[in-house]
Amino acid sequence: MRLLTILLFIVLSVAALLLPWLIKDTEVETPEQSVTAHLPAIPEVPVQRDLPDFMSMTDVTEKKEEFFRFLLPLVEAENIRILHDRAYLKAIHERFKNNELTEADKKRIADWIEYYRLEDDIAIDENLFGLLKRRIDIIPEMMVLVQAANESGWGTSRFSRQGLNLFGQWCYSKGCGLVPNQRDDDGRHEVAQFDSVNASVKSYMRNINTHGAYLDLRLLREQKRLDNEDILARDLITGLSSYSERGEEYIDELRAMIRINRPIVKRVSEELNTPEVPQPE
Repeated sequence: MRLLTILLFIVLSVAALLLPWLIKDTEVETPEQSVTAHLPAIPEVPVQRDLPDFMSMTDVTEKKEEFFRFLLPLVEAENIRILHDRAYLKAIHERFKNNELTEADKKRIADWIEYYRLEDDIAIDENLFGLLKRRIDIIPEMMVLVQAANESGWGTSRFSRQGLNLFGQWCYSKGCGLVPNQRDDDGRHEVAQFDSVNASVKSYMRNINTHGAYLDLRLLREQKRLDNEDILARDLITGLSSYSERGEEYIDELRAMIRINRPIVKRVSEELNTPEVPQPE
């Protein structure tokens, strides 16, 4: 009997030691993970608190390549983060239709309402999910890249160098940014300052996805989704006429920049081996 007890103890001890190795490769996927299993993981990109010295680069092609090489990973990371949110939105919408919303779902919805600048007291209904679906969506990387290049002078403007603002975004509280040299005497706006280029990219994409001036862009993107068509920069930039006082001239300039710089962006993307941003459902 004593021998049997000793043998049983040895078997259980060995099993306890081996168990972690036996189950290591058979971890169960959580419901949270399954929602985004079809998507690339959100890339961990470094926080960029300085710009490369673009002003010292005299070769135009070299400057463009370095600009895109620096900015592209930040844009793709933010787009993939948005795709993850969109996948969660789809799953939560299904639970809403089945009257199965959890407290965690309601918390996530409240966070989206705040981030995407909807009314605080908006009801959780089909209208809300329609508004969120229209706003939680990607911005084509070529559109982001050429706007950043255009607005920042390829990373050489005062606002990009001193405020890490690549998109010319304004703010309206005193001291929130840098005062433009050409501002009218009665002007109140400043050009926003950011702690990092990452924050500048995130703020720009949030602005496109929320500001009333870009509703036409979001409606165009939504229609592309309904028609099962890809979301392309050359299509969406028509919704940017309010971004610049130059209107259609600004749109034409962006179109030309897309056409000229697309081969460079493609080359840089292949070099970086960045994850392809899938078209969302």
